[in-house]
Amino acid sequence: MKTKRIGISVYPQHSDLDEIKAYIDKASNYGYSRLFTCLLCADGDKEAVFDKFKAVVQHAVAHGMIVVADVDPRVFRELQLSHDDLSFFKEMGLTGIRLDEGFTGFEEAMMTFNPQELLIEINISPEQRYLENILNYQPNRDKLIGCHNFYPKKYSGLGWYYFMERSESFRQEGIRVAAFVNAPSAELGPWPVSEGLCTIEAHRDLSITTQAKELFNSGVVDDVLIANAFASDQELAALASVNRALLELDVELHQDITDVERAIVLDQIHWVRGDINERTIRSSHTRNLYKGKSIKPKGTNPMIRRGDVIVENDAYNKYTGELHIALQDFENTGCSNVVGRISHENIRFLDQLKPWQKFNLTTIS
Repeated sequence: MKTKRIGISVYPQHSDLDEIKAYIDKASNYGYSRLFTCLLCADGDKEAVFDKFKAVVQHAVAHGMIVVADVDPRVFRELQLSHDDLSFFKEMGLTGIRLDEGFTGFEEAMMTFNPQELLIEINISPEQRYLENILNYQPNRDKLIGCHNFYPKKYSGLGWYYFMERSESFRQEGIRVAAFVNAPSAELGPWPVSEGLCTIEAHRDLSITTQAKELFNSGVVDDVLIANAFASDQELAALASVNRALLELDVELHQDITDVERAIVLDQIHWVRGDINERTIRSSHTRNLYKGKSIKPKGTNPMIRRGDVIVENDAYNKYTGELHIALQDFENTGCSNVVGRISHENIRFLDQLKPWQKFNLTTIS
């Protein structure tokens, strides 16, 4: 089974070495195990650049991190490197290299057999024929992984459906998939333009937690990396706390919620019934868990709104204690107590929940 990882990015050409090392220390303490860096924009004295990058890489590796550097054919030419000799990157201490732009497909396939045993990470974001071409040349799939782009320019990020299509094509081939999220407080990236760094355009202005939840919940992403530096302590902790296996929906509970209703909402894993409907998400097993508990009608919400969290009350007899989440607006017959509401950012997940999918509700108030 694949382990889902989280990671950070650093840009030695734009940052102080001590600041980078301190950031790596902090991220490692939170459980981050991947580091992305970039050789595409490493200008200046080549020896000085090499020494600084090597110091960063070695520090991350000492913390047990997987370290991958972004390169392309231009980097190979400027450093007078060949695709059949990757020893330069091994001497830096790298775990792998990411090919932001590719070769013909044959070179990528050959690189996966490198004696240094470096991982070869290819760009997922371009169209499908790039991957097919590499696979036609029979690479060593154990050394082949994939990672999406990030997009510094506003409105240039990937759409959700294209992202899913591209990621799924890698997933079907058994290739590991990574994608980037934006840390709202961070401002440093590889290029002068930085209006947030993320893979998916719709993520650009969302919290780091919501971005990561959506990627892990997609079922096609293994690793989530913060694209920009330096994320705040709060952002590092927030991403580290995201449940990578189980979707957790943030709910704002109403003040008049009873102890029984609170327990129904928060005290067990929920799952979507297999016979889904268009009006609500039903977690019906709670009616058995709390059978015999009285839930008095409240009559305070004549209309139910999309995103409302509902516990069916005593007026519904055999359905008393069922938990529902509204997918649409509809009239309350008086048999449903509205006990809370899914947070604004998390409402996006309601249409992504699948039949029998497990989820938790976690309070934010």
